[in-house]
Amino acid sequence: MTDIAKTDELFFTRAGLDRSRVEGVVSDALGNADDGELFLEYEQSESFVFDDGQLKNASFDTSQGFGLRAVAGETAGYSHSSELTEAALNRAGETVKAVQAGHGGTTADGPAQTNRSLYVEDNPLSLAPFETKVKLMEDIDAYARGLDERVRQVSTSISGSWQAVQIIRADGSRAADIRPLVRLNVSCVVGDGDRMESGSYGTGGRETYETYLHPDTWHFAAEEALRQALVNLESVPAPAGEIPVVLGPGWPAILLHEAIGHGLEGDFNRKKTSAFSELMGERVAAPGVTVVDDGTLDDRRGSLTIDDEGTPTQRTVLIEDGILVGYMQDRMNARLMGVPATGNGRRESYAHAPMPRMTNTVMENGDHDPEEILKSVKKGLYAVNFGGGQVDITSGKFVFTCTEAYMLEDGKVGAPVKGATLIGSGPDALKTVSMIGNDMELDPGVGTCGKDGQGVPVGVGQPTMLLDELTVGGTEV
Repeated sequence: MTDIAKTDELFFTRAGLDRSRVEGVVSDALGNADDGELFLEYEQSESFVFDDGQLKNASFDTSQGFGLRAVAGETAGYSHSSELTEAALNRAGETVKAVQAGHGGTTADGPAQTNRSLYVEDNPLSLAPFETKVKLMEDIDAYARGLDERVRQVSTSISGSWQAVQIIRADGSRAADIRPLVRLNVSCVVGDGDRMESGSYGTGGRETYETYLHPDTWHFAAEEALRQALVNLESVPAPAGEIPVVLGPGWPAILLHEAIGHGLEGDFNRKKTSAFSELMGERVAAPGVTVVDDGTLDDRRGSLTIDDEGTPTQRTVLIEDGILVGYMQDRMNARLMGVPATGNGRRESYAHAPMPRMTNTVMENGDHDPEEILKSVKKGLYAVNFGGGQVDITSGKFVFTCTEAYMLEDGKVGAPVKGATLIGSGPDALKTVSMIGNDMELDPGVGTCGKDGQGVPVGVGQPTMLLDELTVGGTEV
């Protein structure tokens, strides 16, 4: 059964909507619009938290609703409801007509169709019983506590969701997608005397719980959380000043996502509020730096078969060998900028209008061995994991906190440091990249991106790379 047929079962057979009448409402509501769509959504989600050796929280939620959008020029009208009825749709239709008053648009052609599937469609919530999930967390707790006598506290959480969407356009064309998503997190607190430190590890993707129930997966998660906690237990105060910084592979690309990626989204560049505005075709990074946004990677947290406007996702080259060559586009900004949509129109739920958002944002491999990069640094910082950060899209300035970092001295990895922050400007930082490794890794599948109050799952990735100079904030000068 196709995704359209499966979602027809949810939205028309079960909900009782008449498909032809719904299509008529959409066609009438968008009669004078340049673009727009009806977004139907059904989602089941659950989460479990295990702490202090016992199940502390378990939740399950089912939600459904629709969002109707009409786009006229640079203006969009949006109306949404959790009530899947023809009456609610008619009210929404009358609301979005307001932005079309006096506008004589010709509705844009819909996106191309696709038959590909990037992930399983099985509902992870129904494939593993409640008892199995609780037993998993009990086993992780016992295993982590048995790894080291210094373990003081273990916390585990698992979560899953199953989202079905159907998108209907004014011409009656339809697209649909069924999206699973799961995540496992483990955190450990260790103590030695009066000193306590913590570490954590998370993993996830667009699949069922099967992978995460396997001992190899959760053993590694527990061991990695403990390893990071023990590293922090031995950490010394971080240095401060402008020094070379080596970023490790994988998750450290969250800095790339925040400091660079947001600035390459279409809406910021159309409005000329990005640090990268009007730089198309110009050098914005060091030679060798190639950055892509790829929503087509199998099973990845940030991947989508189609975006939330119905456009198939793609591999979009943003920076090629240091030259800015592309932006990430939804349909509205692409039309206004005179370029094709790239499958980056995303929304948190039916209650939100779509906007340009990242999927999996990755820096591609260079040709240096990671050990060669580390050995080239006489005195610097090796940043392996990151926590939170902030970025200003207009200037590109960022501040990121390292959760795992080490001193580099005479080409050797030295003592772990605590309290290091990286401070700089995304565009400036890219120009200081002097060595790029050949060890590109994707993150383990835990990213969530926030923009304008909306959160969506994303992925990042990069190889080891050296930035010749970056400001490090710490407590030692």
